[in-house]
Amino acid sequence: MIPKQAKGKRPVYLDNTDNDKLLAIIMALAGEVSVLRERLDTIEKLVIAKGIISSEDIENYQPDAQVNEEREQWRAEYISRILRALS
Repeated sequence: MIPKQAKGKRPVYLDNTDNDKLLAIIMALAGEVSVLRERLDTIEKLVIAKGIISSEDIENYQPDAQVNEEREQWRAEYISRILRALS
């Protein structure tokens, strides 16, 4: 997947560019968290309503080594996207 990149100069909203970069990071994180929260809530409600798993199953899940590795890779890519404002 090719990451989307804006063209042109970054807009300046605050009194210095470092604060603007920090604001960009915070807003990117807020957007990601909001979308993830809604999707996770939908998935949990659907699987619980269909009797596929219970709330306790979700709370007690222990990922195996492969799942941990996949999550670690995703996390590294995610952090890279979030911190791109600093580059």
